[in-house]
Amino acid sequence: MTTAVDPRTDSGPRPQCARAVFVVRPAAFAWNPETAECNRFQSPGQGPAWSAHERAVAEFDALVSALSQAGVEVHVLEELAVGSSPDAVFPNNWVSLHHDGTVVLYPMLAPSRRRERRMEFLATLEARGGFAISRLVDLTHHELAGRFLEGTGSVVFDHVSRTAYACVSPRTHLTVLDELCQELGYEAFVFESTDADGVPVYHTNVVLSIGRRGAIVCAESVPEAQRGALVERLDAAGREVIAIDRRQMSGFAGNVLEIEARDGATVLAMSGRARLCFDAAALEALQRVAGRVVAVPIPTIEQRGGGSVRCMIAEVFLPRAAV
Repeated sequence: MTTAVDPRTDSGPRPQCARAVFVVRPAAFAWNPETAECNRFQSPGQGPAWSAHERAVAEFDALVSALSQAGVEVHVLEELAVGSSPDAVFPNNWVSLHHDGTVVLYPMLAPSRRRERRMEFLATLEARGGFAISRLVDLTHHELAGRFLEGTGSVVFDHVSRTAYACVSPRTHLTVLDELCQELGYEAFVFESTDADGVPVYHTNVVLSIGRRGAIVCAESVPEAQRGALVERLDAAGREVIAIDRRQMSGFAGNVLEIEARDGATVLAMSGRARLCFDAAALEALQRVAGRVVAVPIPTIEQRGGGSVRCMIAEVFLPRAAV
């Protein structure tokens, strides 16, 4: 453990893109009826559950391989078969790991998903990657009051400007967001986002992605009264704003993540489906602001799990332990 730095008074620079990530290979991937009620990106699909699990693991392994080949430091953690969760492949919802050594544990809506919070994963990361954890912020007590905030699904961080973007939904409660921002020394920027039927979008990270030099946002899904302020805030932070529409959002074009590779260049990770949502001009803009684009097909995970590549990746901003 390193000496804790108070993030509320720390004025040092914070990188936007993590230099390492961790992912969780699932032991029992499946469609989860507990999460389907407020996730309109999710559907049960066809075929037996065992077949879907096998396909999901193959998709997971393909993503790990592609990221590793692109130079990303990827730590693969194995979910335990005992007490497993159908959504364990989406670890970004239960934890975030910050540059000052802070780890945040988040309250999640579905009881089955709360089993995903495994402290042994954090110990493994410390040991395997040489990372240092100095402070734990546990927000999970809010589950007792029916208040939820599902990690970097609910919150999209601009670490450089210290802004926490969040769209309100059953999985994103403002009371918990306020507590998170107080603990991290960030300012909340709250907005609404709905699909074509007027239903709130379940997670902010399908609406918005923020990288080092660019930001992808589905401004069309945001009420007109809030839209201008959101785009202006992203632009004021020095990001080139790349707009997507609701059709592209439904294809997970906003659920992408920019990561720093070992050579210092950045890699924009997305699904094959998301890549098809961008035309040639948009892909050129993405490569201009984000460097390499890595796209991997994950149709089973997207359909049955209701999340895409960004949801599968937990960023590791933690400092390295002193030798």
